[in-house]
Amino acid sequence: CAAVADYTPRSVADEKLKKSYDDLSIELQRTKDIAASLGAEKGDRVLVGFAMETQNEMENAQSKLKRKNFDFIVLNSLREAGAGFRGDTNVVTLIDAAGAEELPLMSKREVAERIVDKIETIL
Repeated sequence: CAAVADYTPRSVADEKLKKSYDDLSIELQRTKDIAASLGAEKGDRVLVGFAMETQNEMENAQSKLKRKNFDFIVLNSLREAGAGFRGDTNVVTLIDAAGAEELPLMSKREVAERIVDKIETIL
């Protein structure tokens, strides 16, 4: 399981950058798409993806599901109260080739249990 940034700095400083700059720019490059690489060589492994979208959520998550050869994808909501990354609860939708299951607001532990349950049904 990994949460890899989409972009990384193009170069890395050899030493700490002292607070001597009024303006500082960082040039970014795309990070290697580990999930796509795994999907291309998936074999009989179960591959679960995660998506946090801010527009066209369902469409973008379904596209990612297909492109990366996931068994299912967990779409995180940022539009619902109590959802997202800054709390102990979340609202997610589990999406596979057969459709989508919207889960209600629940603890992140319960979300994790539902994800494991879905993996178990695939296995």
